[in-house]
This record gives sequence, structure tokens and C-alpha cells, in this order.
Amino acid sequence: MNAAVGLPLRDLVTPEELPWEALAGRSLAVDGYNALYQFLATIRQQDGRLFTDAEGRVTSHLIGLLYRTTALLGEGVRPVWVFDGAPPALKSGTLAGRFRVKQRAEERWQEAVAAGDLEAARRHAAATSRLTREMVAEARTLLDALGVPHVQAPSEGEAQAAFMAARGQVWASASEDYDVLLFGSPRLVRGLAARGKKGATPAAQVIDRGKLLEQLGVSGEELLLIGLLIGTDYNDGAAGYGPKKALKLAREHLGWDASLARVGLDPHELEPVAELFRHPAVTEVPDPAFSPPNEALALRVLVDQHGFSPERVQGALRRARAAPPVVAVPRGHQAKLEGFGE
Repeated sequence: MNAAVGLPLRDLVTPEELPWEALAGRSLAVDGYNALYQFLATIRQQDGRLFTDAEGRVTSHLIGLLYRTTALLGEGVRPVWVFDGAPPALKSGTLAGRFRVKQRAEERWQEAVAAGDLEAARRHAAATSRLTREMVAEARTLLDALGVPHVQAPSEGEAQAAFMAARGQVWASASEDYDVLLFGSPRLVRGLAARGKKGATPAAQVIDRGKLLEQLGVSGEELLLIGLLIGTDYNDGAAGYGPKKALKLAREHLGWDASLARVGLDPHELEPVAELFRHPAVTEVPDPAFSPPNEALALRVLVDQHGFSPERVQGALRRARAAPPVVAVPRGHQAKLEGFGE
């Protein structure tokens, strides 16, 4: 299976760009693991080493979480963090592939450091990131301190985020991956990873799933077909099929079995993968509720335990307290993928 992260739909998607302040009052279900891995990949020292406290404990994830979350809150954007549960058995091949990639990157990073090539060292180090249970637990405690709700998904966090968005509990899913669109999220917001980066567009990229299907001329089932033809975290895809070629086939509207047979894939073998997207493991949760930051808890976690600057932490908390009120999201019905011939 493909060890790469996320479904490569960039060539098919034209997002609407909106300033982050234009999303004021909206709530987003943030793919927690996706974001924490971004922090571990990008918030590093010049030679690629992670930032740590005086006792050698990693703090890069906490740095990213504090400043991104309080910046969003200060602009009125309400992030609801969703964390992965147990991965589906179908994902085992992808996870094994990612582990091998990390091992190779670790070796290349050490070689680059030994050679004094800091640019290469930092580049390879980004691919070595490992997220531990302790890091996730610390992240959840910090979110409690910031008054930000978080959700434990039974399995894939992207599926849970899409489920909450489809139910109207949040306005959109927020991830750098397009997979949430296959899980039925009515909206996807991308761009969190680029916030604050030099030269980055200071805007959110918003993809409306309904508009996307209309633009592409396909149904929800056919969008899922495109994903399976390209390859997902759960299947390898059809040989020689990228996004544009997969879209061309989907637009022929041949139906599920005939489309897969055309490219030499067995519909019965792919049915478990399709069902994972159509009916993922999710759970009903209460509507997310935000609360004022708990300064004492934030200072204990960041300053007392990890040596953060009290002034910087208090400054971040002031941004969080400035959050505008939440805009209510009309409750709707869960989005369902349209079947062929319906």
C-alpha cells in the first residue's frame, strides 16, 4: 500500500480562498494527529532536532498547539480537536510502509548531521517524526487548559471529523488531507499547516464537497471510485491511474463493478475498503462546548513542567480570551454517498 500521507486530489480541486477572519464564529473539527505530526515535522532546530525542555522532553508539539490554537481563537475560529483511535486493519500495510520511510529518513538525517549539511539534515529530519501516547496526552491537557474541546474517535479521526461536520456539530473538517471528502464531510478547510509561514498565502482554502461534485460532474460514489483508483491508505489503486485519468473514467458513469473491472480491479476485494469510507467507525458526541482558558493549568503544563516563558504563555492566553462569539451551525442530516443509478 502507498506509504504517502493523504489522497492526492490537488489536481482536481480548486479551493475558495478566504481570510481566516472570514471564518470568525465558525467551528472546525481539526484532524488532531495530522496537525501534531505537522508540528513535529516543522518546528525543529536548525539541524533538524526537535525542541526539548531542560530534561530532554520534546516540546515542539506543544509549541505548535499553543500558538496555532490561540491564534485561531483570537480570530474567532473555533477548533475542535479530534484524535485517532485504533487504526483499521486495512491500514496495516500503509503504517508499515510509513515506519520504513521513517527508518530511512532517520539514517539519512544522521548522515547529514555527521557531514555538517544542515539543510539536508533538517529536510530528512522532518520525515522522522513519531507521535507518542505521552505527547497526545499532553496535547489534550493543554487543550483543556485553553478551554478547547477535544474528541476521541473510535478509529480514524478524519472519519469522526467528517461525521461531526455532516451532522452540523461543526462547520467544516480541517485537515491537510482530502480523505475527509471521501468520508462525506460537507466542507474541508485546508491551510492550517501554512499559517504564519513566510511567503504563505494568509488564507484558508475551503472546499465545498457539493460544489466539487458538481464541478467534476460526478456523484459521491464516483468520487469514492476516483479515490480507490488513485489509491488510499487502505488500497494500492489501479496501475497507471492518477487523479485526471481516474476522473475521466468516473465521468463515463459505467457503474461500480464495470468501472473497476475496466482497470483490472476486483470489486469484491475492494468492497471492504469502500464500506470503510461509506460506513466508518464513528461515535455520537455532545455538541462541542468552549470555555474560558484556565491560566493556572496552562502555566503548570507549559511553564512549570516544560520551562516555557510565562510572558509568552500569558500573551497567547490573552489572544484566546479575545475570541468572538460562536456562530450557530444549522443542524442537518448526515451526508450520504450517492449510489450509482439512484
